[in-house]
Amino acid sequence: MQTSATNRRLRVLLTAIGSEYLIPQPEFQRRLVWSNKDKIAFIRTVLEGYPFPEIYIAAGSVDSETGEGTEWLVDGQQRITTLYQYFKGSEELRLDKFTKPYKELGEKEKLDFLEYQVVVRDLGSHALPVIKEVFQRINSTSYGLNAMEVHNARYGGEFKKFGDSLAENAFFEEVKLFTANDIRRMNDVRYCLVLAITMMSTYFNRDSELEEYLERFNEYFDEKEQLLHEAEIVFSFLRKLNLGADSRAWKKADFFTLFVETHRAILKQSKALSEEKLSEDLPNFYQRVQAASDGKEEENSDAFKYYKAALQASNDRGSRILRGEIIGGLLNRAVA
Repeated sequence: MQTSATNRRLRVLLTAIGSEYLIPQPEFQRRLVWSNKDKIAFIRTVLEGYPFPEIYIAAGSVDSETGEGTEWLVDGQQRITTLYQYFKGSEELRLDKFTKPYKELGEKEKLDFLEYQVVVRDLGSHALPVIKEVFQRINSTSYGLNAMEVHNARYGGEFKKFGDSLAENAFFEEVKLFTANDIRRMNDVRYCLVLAITMMSTYFNRDSELEEYLERFNEYFDEKEQLLHEAEIVFSFLRKLNLGADSRAWKKADFFTLFVETHRAILKQSKALSEEKLSEDLPNFYQRVQAASDGKEEENSDAFKYYKAALQASNDRGSRILRGEIIGGLLNRAVA
């Protein structure tokens, strides 16, 4: 595929969108998911004259009678659409006090904005499947992205940032919950976001609610500080139990249940849990779970049922509920 890169003035791209000559959202493009803060930061990049990476276009449909045609914006939709919203004064864009609306710019500032040089790589005329393949390759890496990495590429807003903050809590390092690979592949952030959603709602299946929350709270997440505070209360309580570095509590599925049920008991049900009693009961229970793994527990015992729910399909809703009921019952028996 032969491509060529040229500079186009921003005004040419903006007027092309207005006249529907340049189509910013062919069917293969991603939806607009930038937060308002992302948009403002990008607009200021252009107003201050800094460059941004090249965009990709391709030839679209052509009317053989009139000779008129269109172009597809293959990559760069969010950037160019954001600038178009700024130029047109769209109500979808909420500027901060440090960023003047376009209509309030001085004459020179307006001309500088309109004459801004955008690097455009023209892919030429190709069938739609070829253009889709180009787009997928532009937005991929040398290895397959996991689900959280894909979400991160699409949602960089407030809920995702909250997940970053929660995952950075020192408690997780203390108990060695996450491996270096977990952190490298953002599985720690995914885990913390699923944990937080469960704190806010109830048990659900695997990651089924994650994208909805990332999208819903992409722009604002007012509960951030409150949830971080509640998480710290739970961490503080768990530290006092002195469960030991080799406790089963620090396995991901087991910790998930213990954290959620402790949060439910202390923060949602306002129960005063006995640290002394739980310091004895939890290790004893986890020992029984370990015994179940060795075939030394009755199959109808809570320890055996818990073990099976932590071993098989541990992230399914049913398994989470079953483990939660068992740990929740243990916590209820430790009310001071």
